[in-house]
Amino acid sequence: MTAYSPLRYRSLYSYAEDLLELCAALKLADVTLVGHSVSGMVSLLAALIDPGRFKQLVFVGASPRYLNEPETGYVGGFEQADLDGLYAAMSANYYAWASGFAPIAMGNPDRPELAIEFANTLSAIRPDIAQAVARVIFQSDHRAELPKLTVPVIILQTSNDVAVPPEVGQYMATHIPQSKLIQIRAQGHLPHISAPDGVTQTLKECFAA
Repeated sequence: MTAYSPLRYRSLYSYAEDLLELCAALKLADVTLVGHSVSGMVSLLAALIDPGRFKQLVFVGASPRYLNEPETGYVGGFEQADLDGLYAAMSANYYAWASGFAPIAMGNPDRPELAIEFANTLSAIRPDIAQAVARVIFQSDHRAELPKLTVPVIILQTSNDVAVPPEVGQYMATHIPQSKLIQIRAQGHLPHISAPDGVTQTLKECFAA
């Protein structure tokens, strides 16, 4: 916990540096990295810094930009007012926010136990760190980096993802040179929890191709 610094981790580049340090320490090469949500963009930045380290990236519910941008027609899924409300709710009562946000993000109302599991995970994060990280994630914009990526990417998209609408996956597939968009049979933002067998089978088919 003492390694966390809000100054250092005010951008996703610091997480990418951490990722590369881990790869170096473990002597990993020719890496296939599966990154969920913001970890997808972290892996993208790491691959831009050291492309020779990676063989392939897989994005699961990743997004380069969460804010809508009407002037360019970009659909990210959120208005700034939405995010301001999210930050305010996190600040007012973080644990109540976690309990309310978890079922929305999970997107499987018929299986409430999944939302409870996710809420417990969120509640384990120190509230001040969670709030700082949320702002870094939701205010980030890495669309300009997408065309620079030289590592092949598989983009896995679910239905009814509250954080990543279908337009985001289509946008990335259009702007990342070596990319393939795959719609998987799962709902919500956390398919590796709600539909792990489906995600695993999709990955097997991708890696075997």
